[in-house]
Amino acid sequence: MARLPRLYAPGAVQLAIAEFADSATISPFDLTNPALPMIVNWLGQAASQYYVAIHGWSLTPKAILLLATPKDSQGISKLIQSLGRHLAATLKTGAVFSGRYRSTLLEPGVWVLPALLWLERQSVREQTSTDPELWPWSSVSAHTGAPGQAPVWLSPHLDYWACGNTPFDRQAVYRKKLQDGNSHSADTTIEKALRGQWPLGGEAFLNEISPLSSRRVRPAKRGRPKSSTTMAQG
Repeated sequence: MARLPRLYAPGAVQLAIAEFADSATISPFDLTNPALPMIVNWLGQAASQYYVAIHGWSLTPKAILLLATPKDSQGISKLIQSLGRHLAATLKTGAVFSGRYRSTLLEPGVWVLPALLWLERQSVREQTSTDPELWPWSSVSAHTGAPGQAPVWLSPHLDYWACGNTPFDRQAVYRKKLQDGNSHSADTTIEKALRGQWPLGGEAFLNEISPLSSRRVRPAKRGRPKSSTTMAQG
């Protein structure tokens, strides 16, 4: 089956994941590895170069995850390709990522914040951390005020700003959401959308982005189409 083209719609937020070809690609994965702060720096440089507003990010032993709004249809692809080139040259390795990255478009006000929570809890799912706030290689610190990487190039999304009127309020509300996590069904829905690379949102959202998207926003109906021909009377 031919693979689907990348799905893009102007102004739509994307959740993307690029999995490493091997779980030991970056080894050791700890504070002593000079590659880790370099990756964060490369991420910021690529975001600026390719006009990608990054709202959230996570770097773990298994993957790089991004919540971002690209300016054009090639922004995130070029960003991830740039990271791959830097990593390959630095680590002196072959393929950095295990195939193409996967992504989904998100309806704001409904799925952006759950996707950010899902992204920033990746370290807990991988069992590399028992608390997402203790994982320094993500955007958690920018959203909760916890110690960690808080690069100046991060662009908090409006859905995060809606968590409170002051920085303290936003951090407190978001920290509670992060510690609680999404429901199991919400996480499953996000992961399914990523695997299928279809947008995540209601019918109104799909109808809004459909005329502007790079391909269809709904899977084709299964089964053979009905024939429109009729048999002539003999």
